[in-house]
Amino acid sequence: MLLFSCENDMKKVKEFAELKNQPTIVADDFETIYSDSTIILYKLVAKKLTYFEDADPPYIEYPLGVHIEKYDRKMNITASIRSNYAKFFTRERQWEAKNNVVAVNAKGDTLKTEQLLWDDKKGKIYSDEFVKIIRPDQVITGIGLEANQDFSNWKIKDPKGTIYVNVEEEQ
Repeated sequence: MLLFSCENDMKKVKEFAELKNQPTIVADDFETIYSDSTIILYKLVAKKLTYFEDADPPYIEYPLGVHIEKYDRKMNITASIRSNYAKFFTRERQWEAKNNVVAVNAKGDTLKTEQLLWDDKKGKIYSDEFVKIIRPDQVITGIGLEANQDFSNWKIKDPKGTIYVNVEEEQ
């Protein structure tokens, strides 16, 4: 036996049909490079991109995750970030990355968290969630983080402890 239910709330029907709720662009297996005066700054790769240009505020959603690499002038990767979901607010130039967020800086420090906010205008990244920073000789955990956008200078708001690790070099 199957039962079906329907709702005839006209307000909800109209909201569903409005253009601001519909994507302007949908792309699969998306890859792009951001540059300034022929200098490559970022590379972005995503399995799916959905652009909601008519939303208020307008945003681009990466429902299947995103991988972003930041480069210096010599094309060295200075930072990278990967998450299972992301949203970019185009007008504000702000990112929200969620679900299994991993960021790595040029020194090899790795940040793991469930949510990270990136303000591209200010060049800062933030989190109010649990964070774990893995360095070659230690693991640092805590709640909340503030850092510059290439993750070369960071501060945990409420540190919970440091675990030192002995690392043996292979010869």
